[in-house]
Amino acid sequence: MQRTVAVLVHPERDEAIDKAAQFIADLHEMGFAFIVFPADLGRLQERVPSARIHALDGTPAELAVVFGGDGTILRAAEWAHPLGVPLLGVNLGHVGFLAELEPSDIHALPGVVANRLYLVEERLALQVEVRDAEGRVTWASPAVNEVSMEKLARERMLNVLVSVDERPLSRWGCDGVLVATPTGSTAYAFSAGGPVVWPDVRAMLVVPLAAHALFNRPMVLSPASVVKLELPDDQPIRGILWCDGRRSHDLAPGEWVSVRSHKHPVRIARIGEQPFTTRLVKKFALPIEGWRKRSDR
Repeated sequence: MQRTVAVLVHPERDEAIDKAAQFIADLHEMGFAFIVFPADLGRLQERVPSARIHALDGTPAELAVVFGGDGTILRAAEWAHPLGVPLLGVNLGHVGFLAELEPSDIHALPGVVANRLYLVEERLALQVEVRDAEGRVTWASPAVNEVSMEKLARERMLNVLVSVDERPLSRWGCDGVLVATPTGSTAYAFSAGGPVVWPDVRAMLVVPLAAHALFNRPMVLSPASVVKLELPDDQPIRGILWCDGRRSHDLAPGEWVSVRSHKHPVRIARIGEQPFTTRLVKKFALPIEGWRKRSDR
């Protein structure tokens, strides 16, 4: 049976197309077939005309190799997560926490894929549901990094009631509220003052955004918890819901949000067993010796 790999690239970077085309050419010689984003089909077929390349559909692949940054990986996850396809990222972005390889490592990539020299981590994802006053689902989406409820206008705060496991926790006047995964703890949640959580920890994070309250600390919850976010029906400022910064829903009066662990994990391929501590130091360029130790002393 012919082996198939998804090759998914950043939509606007020529470097991504160049490196993806070389990768396809190398694996094509080993008998592989490929599936790609529909918008990239023509460009990649032109670069490697002899390769068997098709547009993404509902057919899975053994692996999705992503050329881009974390945003491209999140885009790829929209296709890969429901199918259980592992994601292997090649970082062509900035920090690239989700990516496994840097451009200097790409020469080894065809052999790694052909010989399946990678491990697969299973990470917690979120299932987000918006319901109306009668409890009917009006919108739903998975999330790999986080779901954020935010205000649509700047002039006033949102008034958000946060409940955990059907028990009211706190009502915050705030810019919004995040519910994040450990994978997302180094993304939006980190910028909002949330804790860094190691990716193999099964937990959910609740992080208020600029909350005007005595109790406004980020919290780490059980993966079995269910978080409910509600807005008053008479609140003049409406809210918007974002999942991974890619999919959004304008909240109508009477709608509320339920967030829980997704029944299917996100699968991330890793080439080595590099500890997360090492990745954290490298990606954030952390000064291990501290800021007080100057290089000129």
